[in-house]
Amino acid sequence: MAGHSKWANIKHKKGANDAKRGKIFTRLIKEITVAAREGGGDPEGNPRLRTAMAAAKAENMPKDNITRAIKKGTGEIAGEVYDEIRYEGYGPGGVAVIVDCMTDNKNRTVADVRHFFSKSNGNLGESGCVGWMFEKKGLFQVDKDSVSEDELMDQALEAGADDVVEEGDEFHVLTAPEDFVAVREALEGEGLAFIEAEVTMIPKNTVDVEDEKVAKSLLKLLFIIIRITFCDFFFDFAYSFCNLSLVTSTINDSSIFFINFNDLSTT
Repeated sequence: MAGHSKWANIKHKKGANDAKRGKIFTRLIKEITVAAREGGGDPEGNPRLRTAMAAAKAENMPKDNITRAIKKGTGEIAGEVYDEIRYEGYGPGGVAVIVDCMTDNKNRTVADVRHFFSKSNGNLGESGCVGWMFEKKGLFQVDKDSVSEDELMDQALEAGADDVVEEGDEFHVLTAPEDFVAVREALEGEGLAFIEAEVTMIPKNTVDVEDEKVAKSLLKLLFIIIRITFCDFFFDFAYSFCNLSLVTSTINDSSIFFINFNDLSTT
């Protein structure tokens, strides 16, 4: 029985990992397809596509999958047509939220997003209602143990980055969106490895959420979105009641968000 139980646990874990990997692939394929549709299938002349392909390779996506996604985007082979939509609103406690969606069904998506907000005691607003609170930036997360701050600062500024800031166990290198690819290639040329590299939305300021009930409602909204694949979320809040901080985040199935959990129960 012990052997059977162990094998069952292995199969369960493998199934969960495969499901998570499948969702990551789905999100990346959509991004590659849209990038190719918007800017063409040549990564040398399409920075967004080059970035999406690099992310896919980092997740060990097969080359055939990447090629097929590009061809769908350029129209060489038939495939779904995805539209990019941005929703803006307020979560529990008045926290500003931006939702970037990539979908083949706008009506379904807006209904789902509206439902998620309503279920978490938030509400959608008009376009532009919170966008001014954020800046679009290139972001590279680097493990602090892999490089000294002075060395990284020299490399980053030489590469054309705007700034290097310390965030917990990481350094965050910030760039203008148009410089993202050039900075990435320069830093990789120096042998630097990234925990994550992306163009994202950075809040200009953050707010503290000290009420535990409100914070749990925010987490509820966050975790609902983690379960789906067509949306990225950007927030402007930081928890203080339980030493859980979220400076900025892109929420997706790769769990790309900067959260430090300490003694938090969401039950």
